[in-house]
Amino acid sequence: MQAIITERPIGVISDTHGLLRHEALSMLEGCGLILHLGDVGHRDEDAAILERLAELAPLATVRGNIDTAPWAETLPMTRDLAVNGWRLHLVHVLREFDPATSCDAVLHGHSHKPRNEWQDGRLLFNPGAAGKRRFRLPITLGKLWADARGLRGAILHLPL
Repeated sequence: MQAIITERPIGVISDTHGLLRHEALSMLEGCGLILHLGDVGHRDEDAAILERLAELAPLATVRGNIDTAPWAETLPMTRDLAVNGWRLHLVHVLREFDPATSCDAVLHGHSHKPRNEWQDGRLLFNPGAAGKRRFRLPITLGKLWADARGLRGAILHLPL
């Protein structure tokens, strides 16, 4: 498990589907870490999304179901991080999460539906989708704070 120390918020983004909005970049500025929870995009040029995010802060990513281009083959399906001692499990599709996994939070994407709730002692956090609009769902991303005061999340609507 990779251990990370940061005093700044954690930016959480998912389901960009080949579109990294300027508004999302603005909202992620100042984060100490950025997590992309999959479905970056399926085209060769979509790898540039991760490169751009990594210019803002250290980046950790998992692969989503549409991440099928050769560049995405190196992305893990799941990832475990410890941020300021809080154990985060990253996965794109929540149903692929093994409940026996020892973690404080499960960060997931895929559904495009924002979620920020505690269940059975774990934070279940989905930042929603920051890329192309799906149905009438909002365009969102998330921020997490992991510190001595606790583990807290917020869903942020992009000002479009």
